[in-house]
Amino acid sequence: MRALAALLLAGAALLSACTTTTTQTTSVPTTDPPRQPATPADPAADQARRARVRMELATAYFGRGQMDVALEEINRVIVIDPNMVAAHNLRGLIQANLGEAEAAEASFRRALTLAPRDVDTMQNYSWFLCQQKRYAEADAQFEQTLALPANREPARTLLAQGVCRAFAGQLEPAERALTRSYELDPNNPATAVNLSELLLRRGEAERARFYIRRVNSQPSLVSAQTLWLAARIEHKLGNDTGAREIGAQLRSRFGDSREALAFERGRFDE
Repeated sequence: MRALAALLLAGAALLSACTTTTTQTTSVPTTDPPRQPATPADPAADQARRARVRMELATAYFGRGQMDVALEEINRVIVIDPNMVAAHNLRGLIQANLGEAEAAEASFRRALTLAPRDVDTMQNYSWFLCQQKRYAEADAQFEQTLALPANREPARTLLAQGVCRAFAGQLEPAERALTRSYELDPNNPATAVNLSELLLRRGEAERARFYIRRVNSQPSLVSAQTLWLAARIEHKLGNDTGAREIGAQLRSRFGDSREALAFERGRFDE
């Protein structure tokens, strides 16, 4: 089965939806920020400040996709503070992006050793297991994450779990997770898109239409992917006029996209 629609409509990788909650910066300085002299009377505070600055740098590089530099920075953080849970968590994300699966797993496990009930690490580790096609382990980890009272964003966890179940070919359980995610957060377009895609693949085009229409009714959320999904749904329902109208929008707004080419070639059932 082809992968479901991108989890983030903005085009970021699905893993980024589960990223650490460390504060993101909007730009990366070309040089390290000036360092204030350490206060001899409070070396712990200086250590914490240095770790925080490096952590912000690592997070910013990660956000910009500069994984090698991000890894260098996060390694410096861990040298400064070997017990910073968020640093090990972020290092796991970076290593996973670099394809270093064994190292990533070691980083996630180290973070969980330091804080066994850290929601962000548990969720990131769950998705990592899914990427490794260790679906049963991933689902069990998602369930543990959902059971945590500290999990203030269960809709996010359910979204990732639903997509992972779909990757595993478990379409009915995937629908349950995505539906519950939508119930908790109906304003998340990523959930609506993935649920719509899943329902279409399960042969429930009328229900799929409801969710994708909600997304495409908001101009800021419309993309080549959402229009193509809508066109495929209308085609499935036998509404050729509707499919052509949506296809015209797709060609007009995203004429160079892969989706526009698929529409031109009539590849509705890919």
